[in-house]
Amino acid sequence: MTRDELKALIRTVPDFPAPGIQFRDITTLIADGRGLAASIDHMAQMCPPGVSAVAGIEARGFIFGAALATRLGLGFVPVRKAGKLPVETIGVDYALEYAEARIEIDPTRVSEGERVLLVDDLIATGGTAMAAAQLLRQAGAICDTALFLVDLPDLGGAARLEQAGITTQALMEFSDH
Repeated sequence: MTRDELKALIRTVPDFPAPGIQFRDITTLIADGRGLAASIDHMAQMCPPGVSAVAGIEARGFIFGAALATRLGLGFVPVRKAGKLPVETIGVDYALEYAEARIEIDPTRVSEGERVLLVDDLIATGGTAMAAAQLLRQAGAICDTALFLVDLPDLGGAARLEQAGITTQALMEFSDH
């Protein structure tokens, strides 16, 4: 499937979660077996050489990150919401639009100097991705590349990551968030 055909599988829900927001619902793409497989194939082709693990951000980053790791024959590092891992963790707090959040990892899942690809379903403002990259770097990983299914470029997240030295790619973009 082409990128345009995949983009057509994503449903736009107007005025969710608030008036004026165009919510990009990926559940319609992941419900389509051919579309999901093609998305992973395209993302695998975008993966830079030298990556030794894939880190996915909870929750939908788990879908694409784990599938991509499997496709590439690499390990998967889950970036979890606070309190979800049963072992000692390291974490980082970050700001959301109207709240604070925390993500954590098991630092034993990342080796010093290991090059880890960061994956999530969508990049908007980049806050969560920036926090995840910071956390992976804190654990000793080289996190210099991030890959997303969807970019909302009007919100500036990819540019924010690029300013932090993280090469950012997305399979597709939606302007007019």
